[in-house]
Amino acid sequence: MRAILGSYDSELTQAEYSPQLTRRLREAEDMVQKVHAHSTEMEAQLSQALEELGGQKQRADTLEMELKMLKSQPSCAEPSFPFCREEVDSLRLKVEELERERSRLEQENTTLEMQLERRALQGDYDQSKTKVLHMTLNPTSVAKQRQREERDRLQEECERLRGLLLTLERSSSVPTDLEAVAGLPSSKEVAELRKQVESAELKNQRLKEVFQSKIQEFRKACYTLTGYQVDVTTEGQYRLTSQYAEHKADCLVFKATGPSGSKMQLLETEFSRSVPELIELHLLQQDSIPAFLSSLTLELFSRQTTA
Repeated sequence: MRAILGSYDSELTQAEYSPQLTRRLREAEDMVQKVHAHSTEMEAQLSQALEELGGQKQRADTLEMELKMLKSQPSCAEPSFPFCREEVDSLRLKVEELERERSRLEQENTTLEMQLERRALQGDYDQSKTKVLHMTLNPTSVAKQRQREERDRLQEECERLRGLLLTLERSSSVPTDLEAVAGLPSSKEVAELRKQVESAELKNQRLKEVFQSKIQEFRKACYTLTGYQVDVTTEGQYRLTSQYAEHKADCLVFKATGPSGSKMQLLETEFSRSVPELIELHLLQQDSIPAFLSSLTLELFSRQTTA
């Protein structure tokens, strides 16, 4: 190769020789830099391989020492097996105890759910799920406000009368215009007011008698037309007794749950537990109280007819 290059260079003229030599020199420098870079990379890889080899050797030494220690202590590993077996037996007993506890809690949960359903049928409700709404114009609040206003007025009247009494006690003579001073009505006005009160009481009594007779007439008409006697037991609860009932205690109790009594809920009684099929069909599936009452009337009528 040197001879070929020498012949090649000798054939070149002096003008052509310098560029060719410069190009070859530049290529040689590039090659030297690549060799240096490759040598540096190989040295780095060699150092890394030596470090990994040292770590592996140290780890092998450690494992060898642990193996020697384990071989030198054969008697310490033998008692561990009975200890583990005892621990497993203890854990198994604990698991069985937890299973029994879980079964007991499931039974208690079922019992509590049945009690909640029974209380719901009796009209109770869960305060965490049901909200009680209070009306803005509550009749009870209005009545209490009127009572407070009436009490304040009476207290003012008492204070005024006490002042008048103290004035009369301090003075030696009674004023002739005592009624005007005390702000009391005259005897004529009292008599007129008394007549008006008696007339209003008489009118009220007559209205009560007429209203009572109309109520009785309406209840008899409802009893004749529907076959059920409706009685108000407590606030918002109604007791229905069929004219075809076999016993006097056979009755149904409904409770108003919706606004203004728009919805009714059947409460559990001894008589309601005797007709579960009608409750399931007409109340739970069809959601119709009239259909339930009609079917119950036909059922009781057929019983009496058959008897």
